[in-house]
Amino acid sequence: MAELKTPLTDWHVAHGAKMAPFAGWLMPIQYEGILVEHQHTRQHAGLFDICHMGEFRIRGAGADAALAAAVSHNLATLAPGRCRYGFLLTEKGTVLDDCIVYRFGPDDFMVVVNAACAAGDFATLRARLPESVALTDISEQTGKIDLQGPEAVDVLEKLLGRSLRDMPYFGFRSEAWQDCELLVSRTGYTGELGFELYVPAGRTQALWEALLADERVKPVGLGARDTLRLEAGLPLYGHELDENHTPAEAGMGRMLTSTAPYVGREGAQEVRQKLLALSIEGRRAARNGDALLLEDGTPAGVVTSGSFAPSLGHVVAFAWADADKADAAAYLVQASRSRLRATPTEAPFYKDGTARKKLA
Repeated sequence: MAELKTPLTDWHVAHGAKMAPFAGWLMPIQYEGILVEHQHTRQHAGLFDICHMGEFRIRGAGADAALAAAVSHNLATLAPGRCRYGFLLTEKGTVLDDCIVYRFGPDDFMVVVNAACAAGDFATLRARLPESVALTDISEQTGKIDLQGPEAVDVLEKLLGRSLRDMPYFGFRSEAWQDCELLVSRTGYTGELGFELYVPAGRTQALWEALLADERVKPVGLGARDTLRLEAGLPLYGHELDENHTPAEAGMGRMLTSTAPYVGREGAQEVRQKLLALSIEGRRAARNGDALLLEDGTPAGVVTSGSFAPSLGHVVAFAWADADKADAAAYLVQASRSRLRATPTEAPFYKDGTARKKLA
């Protein structure tokens, strides 16, 4: 089956991007190279095509209470103009998907979900929401571009001609750009100051090119997006989060503050395994699926993500460990050709990011 294309796929191909399938979409992996794009995002501003993500609008009388019972997000404390990260859970409390909920008004929301999970997420939400609440998939008509890096705010202010300094972390608002509405939010997936830009799909390339006209901005592929998010200690669905593990096992039990009777609430705090952050000397990386061992060779778990961390100069990784083996002072990772010594540490691995920087 042919891969799906974003509104920018032809642009990526025309500009020499290395392309590969991801979650059913043909996506850019790199342009100049992962290391160059990674460091440029850390130092300046990187531009990411995230149009493959799914967006759902949820509206109508009773939407607030209905959505609060369908997802783990604490909507009682979520004000209009703010967004919140959380989970769509199975009945047993494991993770169907991680997603961000945007509140526009008392009964008006947008949910942004992962591309690989979008169809299943929509079906799940439709089954959990009453028919009186409108659920609309707006993914096809929505373009999504992420501008990330310490210079992102300067770039975006220059483009829009107005200040964004009062936008809080996990805040959003509507702006006008040329002849269309532009929804601007500030969350990020790199550890750096950044903005998500939602635009009508037909205007995506015009916005992309307008941002790239600024010399501080370079296009960045999914390769550097992955090394950036890993350094920042952020999970990737299908790796650190899945239907076999709960939020608490992933170290996110503290985020489950909603008092609503949401699906999966009782099981979400169960812990059978623990997600470990690991530091590994050198450049030989642990990879998804590598076995995690105690130092005597006893099986302890499995690596979920691993990469050389360009900002740190050594390898970092996440791994699931059985709860009774999660407190060891050191581990071994069975890589393809050798065993790598891994030391537990704390995420985020890279601690100098600008994501939460106060702008005003």
